[in-house]
Amino acid sequence: MKLIVITSPVFLPGEAESIAALFSAGLDLLHLRKPQADAGQVEELLKAIPSAYYSRIVIHDFFALKEQYGLRGIHLNSRHPEAPSGYCGQLSRSCHSLEEVAASTPCFDYVFMSPVYNSISKQGYHSGYSTEELDEAARKGIVNSKVVALSGIDITNIRQVASLGFGGAALLGDIWNRFHSLADLDAVVAHLKALYAEIQS
Repeated sequence: MKLIVITSPVFLPGEAESIAALFSAGLDLLHLRKPQADAGQVEELLKAIPSAYYSRIVIHDFFALKEQYGLRGIHLNSRHPEAPSGYCGQLSRSCHSLEEVAASTPCFDYVFMSPVYNSISKQGYHSGYSTEELDEAARKGIVNSKVVALSGIDITNIRQVASLGFGGAALLGDIWNRFHSLADLDAVVAHLKALYAEIQS
């Protein structure tokens, strides 16, 4: 099962260095998402990340940067629900119901399914699925290798995510709530490695 880190929605001190360190520690993919930023600000962050990692970065919102920097792909959401005309690279999207997941997986390389658990980063954003619903979705094959679990993923439930058959888990609050400055970077990297160890055990 792959692990994906979604960037903090706000810019952080030492963010490019921390992203590089996560990649160096084995991170599969990074989703670059800055919903309040402009294209220039996002591009400045990209420039500060070593280019060797560009093929493992998926961009939200500023799709022109995908081709300009040779990024992995683009991610669709409510702000940008359609790919640019003629686009033929890797494509993913956000889904918020089992029906949406079932309808979308044939058309995308993978989809985010949320909220699987109560959100860590968004107060009051609660799980949209009961344990029984998740088990049934796994039995029916709605949850499969093209579905990435999002929301509330941490060390206590990531093994369950893997056992349900999700192809990946997307992390946001569990990573960035631990990071306040570069002094925290070693601990954040160690936590990422612990998450990988948990799903491989």
